[in-house]
Amino acid sequence: MLKRLAFIALLVVASSSVLAQYDNQRKERSPSGSRDGRFEASVILAFQTGADETSEGGSALEIDSHVGWGFSLGWNWTTNWNLAYSLAVTKPDYLITIVPEDTAIPPQSFEHTMSKYSHKFNVTYNFSEKAFTPFVLAGVGWTKLDSNVITGPPNTGCWWDPWWGYICFSDWETYKTSEFTYNLGLGFRWDINNAIFTKGTYSREFLSLDNGSLNFDLMTLEIGLMF
Repeated sequence: MLKRLAFIALLVVASSSVLAQYDNQRKERSPSGSRDGRFEASVILAFQTGADETSEGGSALEIDSHVGWGFSLGWNWTTNWNLAYSLAVTKPDYLITIVPEDTAIPPQSFEHTMSKYSHKFNVTYNFSEKAFTPFVLAGVGWTKLDSNVITGPPNTGCWWDPWWGYICFSDWETYKTSEFTYNLGLGFRWDINNAIFTKGTYSREFLSLDNGSLNFDLMTLEIGLMF
């Protein structure tokens, strides 16, 4: 995964001069700055801290920290204001401990790997119109948590393919949920030139659950293109 992101970043940097020349020919810098009224897209390298949650009765969930990936699509409404959608994907290991109501049954623990997909719609305010600027952000969205623990027998479907013959496919249902989230953050942005930018962000994600909440700290590094 890290090699894939590094390769994407290398392609972005290698094409910077061509893209910058094209962008300068197509659109001159506005008086207020190069971001004003422009769209942008970026790839994200994300480090997510772990989280612990304990419920009534003593059952507990411990989630490890993990490095993930993502992408963002945004629009610079003005030089200062940015509206964006982002997706961050992480797959941390977790340890869950279940304490039965019957005290005669000992607690049971098992480890597995979950899949976490965070969809966010963020509003960012850049404090400066210059190429290097601090910023703050706030947003809402939803997060899908998939335990990757199978709930029962697979669902199997079969069909006849004219090329490959009789084909069957099995799919397993898992314990998963999608919940409302909101996040707050701050960071720094650097517009390297009129086409390429990079951002470093620290944010906290607040995830509401039926029986509690999970809070994650997220540190991200982005590199992207304005167009």
